[in-house]
Amino acid sequence: MENLIIESRERINKVSTLFVRYLYNRINWKNRLIAIKGSRGIGKTTLLLQYLKKELPQDHTVLYVPLDHLYFFSNKLIDLADQFVLNGGKYLFLDEIHKYFGWSRELKLIYDKHTELQIVFTSSSILEIYKGESDLSRRVVSYNLNELSIREFIELESGIKLPSYSLDEILHNHVNISDMIAKEVKPLFEFGKYIKYGAYPFFMEGIEEYGNKLINTINLILENDLPAVHKIDFKLISKLKKLLFAISTSVPFKPNISKLSIKTEVTRPTLILFLNYLEKALLIYQLHAKNIGITAMNKPEKIYLHNTNLLYHLAINNTSVGNIRETFFLNQLSGENQITYSDAADFFVDNKYTFEIGGKNKDKKQIQNLNNAFVVKDNIETGIQNIIPLWLFGFLY
Repeated sequence: MENLIIESRERINKVSTLFVRYLYNRINWKNRLIAIKGSRGIGKTTLLLQYLKKELPQDHTVLYVPLDHLYFFSNKLIDLADQFVLNGGKYLFLDEIHKYFGWSRELKLIYDKHTELQIVFTSSSILEIYKGESDLSRRVVSYNLNELSIREFIELESGIKLPSYSLDEILHNHVNISDMIAKEVKPLFEFGKYIKYGAYPFFMEGIEEYGNKLINTINLILENDLPAVHKIDFKLISKLKKLLFAISTSVPFKPNISKLSIKTEVTRPTLILFLNYLEKALLIYQLHAKNIGITAMNKPEKIYLHNTNLLYHLAINNTSVGNIRETFFLNQLSGENQITYSDAADFFVDNKYTFEIGGKNKDKKQIQNLNNAFVVKDNIETGIQNIIPLWLFGFLY
């Protein structure tokens, strides 16, 4: 255990705190059991280490440990917790808990046994925390970390710090907000960069290698994370990849489940299950109709890739302007808002707002008889009345 403590301190000391993800200040760190879920490569580990460095003492009371550490080949998590508490431990931070077999059962035992111990853990977005073999629903407070927003991309790339705004603030004060942001940066220029390589922080390691790293991340999700969480047979991974490729070349589209099933050589129930896996992995987004209960067996109205970077690197021949616009809007709102399919326009948000997405010449015909309806336009820096620039929705978090 001494080696774990030494490694923990080294990792904490090395982490930079110059840029901090939006979720850092939204987490109630006073809770005794906290889960932070999200896709690979978006900064969950860094978030943990930053909190440890900024807020907690650098002493024996703190321990950060990744759950794929060699230590766990011959030691149990609960034994580590017992020994840690016995030696004065108070803050146990566990990274990638989905890589530890039997995590929910041991976590429940640790939580119930050591009432003075705070536990914070990260996991893949795929992990169903509330469906583990032990009931953690009354114990854990869970947070989801989204991909970078445009606001975060700008801060990480250039160091320019800009505020975020709620959806209501953007809808009702977008002209003033756009003007303020445009005095600091060129929003259309930043948007153009973001849609190609701004969703994941590893763009800072080199734009030239960004595409390769993104593809590698996707492969790790499908080959490592999914089998670890759902015990998928490795033989089915190739079919999952085939499905993702088929989706990439067609999005956004209304799925024909029977045709997709034949194309990917799986049964209809398996196909729908695979679609849900890909959505939980934050690789696709399934847009359902409003006022319909969403269950595992509901067919989505439309399917999108989860962000525009995936479009540019998975669907090179499918990066139409309309596709990029809708995917960007959906991605930036989906973390905090309920988005459903709209017969009248492109999206219906929070059972209240209707949005039609288009270019700068898009008119209001489709929404002219609707209340709380907006046209979201690309290639404009500032809007007017119920016309809002598309890039501005990158400042929601």
